[in-house]
Amino acid sequence: MNSNSTLALAPLTPPEGLPRLGRLQVYTAPQRTFFAEVMALAIRSAGHGQRVLIVQFLKGGIRQGLQHPMKLVQHLDWIRCPIPRCVDTPDVQEEEAQAIYQLWQATQNLVLSGQYQLVVLDELILAVHLGLLGLIEVVSFLHQRPPMIDLIITGTTLPAEILALADQVTELRRPG
Repeated sequence: MNSNSTLALAPLTPPEGLPRLGRLQVYTAPQRTFFAEVMALAIRSAGHGQRVLIVQFLKGGIRQGLQHPMKLVQHLDWIRCPIPRCVDTPDVQEEEAQAIYQLWQATQNLVLSGQYQLVVLDELILAVHLGLLGLIEVVSFLHQRPPMIDLIITGTTLPAEILALADQVTELRRPG
């Protein structure tokens, strides 16, 4: 192949007759610094023709929410929580906690619908750690997700119950 050639990339599909098995990938770090890497992976997947959903549970401030998802590139839907700020402590208003939980409920329905091949649940682990989502409910959902969906979850504190389910764990130890 010469340097002027372009590489044709086909959508990632399983060979005929074989079911595609999705992976549960976890990105974790002691600080909240890894989203750019996960976002690059999501954009690359969308560029390959996969339907991608990104849900940010603790990021607000841009009046987005379920009613106003962003479309970054073709095949990529991005939803942020419809709260006025980014949550970084367990001190949240009741309205914020309700909005996060409603986003969680809607996200489960979207994932179970099977319309996406890759789903990124940003700071899901931190939402559990802060007590905004229940660990048992999250683990139950991870067990019942459609088997063909690649799921990426991120957060700073990785519970053993989620670690046991993960196919891949990426731990970033230093910022930057």
